[in-house]
Amino acid sequence: QVQLVESGGGLVQAGGSLRLSCVGSGRTLSSFAMGWFRQAPGKERAFVAAVNWSGGRTNYAESVKGRFTVSRDNAKNTVYLQLNTLKPEDTAVYFCAADQVKERASSLPGKYDYWGQGTQVTVSS
Repeated sequence: QVQLVESGGGLVQAGGSLRLSCVGSGRTLSSFAMGWFRQAPGKERAFVAAVNWSGGRTNYAESVKGRFTVSRDNAKNTVYLQLNTLKPEDTAVYFCAADQVKERASSLPGKYDYWGQGTQVTVSS
């Protein structure tokens, strides 16, 4: 079992930046690939970004490429999502998730075994 806790969300103006963190406990996150997903009101959960266990492989949704960056610090058992040039359509609850198949960086929610509770990101226009 691994517990995941996200933080770093908040209210920001369009064009601004945030850095989300996901801290793991119970097991070392270096055993997992990690993903970030988001869910806006009335919409399904959508893939944002993923990184394999070492950080050597990343994967991004087209809508965030060039604006968001996923990274990890296994020594701190933490995964990050840097959000730059934010847009109102980025408003959502952001979730991190852990995949036991640590070499992949999947965009599919069903591949992930553990989920955090989410952190709200609100971008005002």
